[in-house]
Amino acid sequence: MHGAGAKALPVELWLAIVIIVVCVVLAAFFAASETALTAASRARMHALEKNGDRRAILVNRLLKTRNRLIGATLLGGTMVNIGASAFATSILVDLFGDSGALYATGLMTVLLLVFAEVMPKTVAINYPDRLSLWVARSISFFVAIFGPVLIAVEAFVRALLRLFGVDTSRAHSILSGHEELKSAVDLLHREGGVARSDRDMFGGLLDLRDLEVSDVMVHRTKILALNADLPPHELIREVVSAPYSRLPLWRGEPDNIVGVLHAKDLLRALDASGGELTDFNASTIALEPWFVPDTTPVQDQLQAFLKRKSHFAMVVDEYGVVMGLVTLEDILEEIVGDIADEHDPVVQGVKVQADGSVIVDGSVPIRDLNRVMAWSLPDEEATTIAGLVIHEARAIPETGQVFTFHTFRFEVLRKVKNRIASLRIFPASHAGASAKSV
Repeated sequence: MHGAGAKALPVELWLAIVIIVVCVVLAAFFAASETALTAASRARMHALEKNGDRRAILVNRLLKTRNRLIGATLLGGTMVNIGASAFATSILVDLFGDSGALYATGLMTVLLLVFAEVMPKTVAINYPDRLSLWVARSISFFVAIFGPVLIAVEAFVRALLRLFGVDTSRAHSILSGHEELKSAVDLLHREGGVARSDRDMFGGLLDLRDLEVSDVMVHRTKILALNADLPPHELIREVVSAPYSRLPLWRGEPDNIVGVLHAKDLLRALDASGGELTDFNASTIALEPWFVPDTTPVQDQLQAFLKRKSHFAMVVDEYGVVMGLVTLEDILEEIVGDIADEHDPVVQGVKVQADGSVIVDGSVPIRDLNRVMAWSLPDEEATTIAGLVIHEARAIPETGQVFTFHTFRFEVLRKVKNRIASLRIFPASHAGASAKSV
């Protein structure tokens, strides 16, 4: 029957070729479907489902039972691959004898690799969403047909994995939902689908949950506060010349904040008195100061601002010492970036030099510097760039000292007492250094 001189083939040659071609096409269909459905964007499918696309509903239904989906595509692909190989082997053995099995192995390896694996999966990985919508109905049919077999196989596999200590009853994600969202937006930015400003805004919104008020506050050394006991005309002159509409008032010593003076309240008081300053007392029109702990989560502080309808709070440490102040604008700037108006100071403490270096004031927050320069300096251990240098150096450096860490070169340009006032920062690739040096 299988000799070289056999007079008849097991099946007609043309019919066998048609069956092999159909099997290869089906194998390509199953391979492309598996790749497309597993690579499809769940966010896009969710959006299409909300818009009423029935195909997207099927896709989401399939993705909810991902194990069964993969089992159906693998089962279907395996069946047609074996069928195609069996028919090809039968034909070639009848034509060439025992050596036909070797020919069939080589022929089917090329056919299945090129036309049933590489080519369909290449198409699917480039058009996953479109292809998923196209194959959703057909794959749903196969999942339903193979359902009983897949349930039995799935139960067997789970039991076998359990013997090796693998728990498949719940998902184990390495990243949190916030981290996955942030990584997805960053990836879209690298691919050109999201602008840098949009990526930074979205990342700033997600980062709020990890920040405390101390990370976004204006430090006490930068607070513009007024002595409540100043003569009225001097106090008014200070308020008019200040770039802010709300100013803390202190009495006795700067840490003793007794109120918050709003420029509008001052104007109303002056208008009501007809410009008479004889009986003017700033303390009577100042708002009561609101003190919040420096460990307050930024998200909670944002909600507190909205609830109290107040945009200004003094920040204190565990001993009640004033550490700084925080405003609603400070929190919003963590999301949308720097909000500048015509009264804001022009100097921001970051100056890009012609040689590629950047001169930075030591008090510039790391997060602001990262946003402006598109850098990724760590901000977990320090809030300002000077704090980062001190943390990495494990000491207060002297003027002229140079350090290299986190792929950047830091040179201390100026120091005031124990505070780093100015730094020159070079990316390490420009500096030609790769290790910390002093």
